[in-house]
Amino acid sequence: MAKVSLILGKSGSGKSTSLRNFNPQDVALIQVIRKPLPFKDSNAWTPLISDDHNMIIRACMKTKRKIIIIDDFQYMLANEFMRRSAERGFDKFTEIGRHTWDVFDAMLKLPDDVRVYILSHTEETESGQIKMKTIGKMLDEKITLEGMVTIVLRSVVQDGQNFFSTRNNGSDTTKAPMGMFEDDLIDNDLAAVDAAICNYYAITQQAA
Repeated sequence: MAKVSLILGKSGSGKSTSLRNFNPQDVALIQVIRKPLPFKDSNAWTPLISDDHNMIIRACMKTKRKIIIIDDFQYMLANEFMRRSAERGFDKFTEIGRHTWDVFDAMLKLPDDVRVYILSHTEETESGQIKMKTIGKMLDEKITLEGMVTIVLRSVVQDGQNFFSTRNNGSDTTKAPMGMFEDDLIDNDLAAVDAAICNYYAITQQAA
């Protein structure tokens, strides 16, 4: 089972910036929407651009790279919803929910030494809970996507600096295994997070 992590946060909170210290040759990057990465030398990255769930699954199953990053995941749901917005009834919500579950299920079934990072926006519920942004009630009522993974980090901005929150504050879905991270807030450096995960699970980091 692959180590699948969610990196959640508002737009501009440092999710994409957290890729800056990776070697692009070690990472299979999938961008659901095409956009420049927000750091210097980002032209060294050659992402796959796709919002099609089947293509995303096939690409992740095919790559030999041990680190997979899916950026702006929520647009996979939103784009399909917008393309199908003229459809009446609730079938589209059921199918979008199934497509989302299919991606998570396929990622979890990748080999044990693969690390998958799904970057996505957050939303606040009526009760004040901060969670992964989704489409429709099927995912919210039937499936808690955060419950399918062990690690959920939330990108936050404090005093003009970007951090990852590693511990639940009672109003969000942040979580990490006991002892993986010492501090409540860590630098928003996804390469450092990957190293911590490899150390915790005794995964040998190898270049692709």
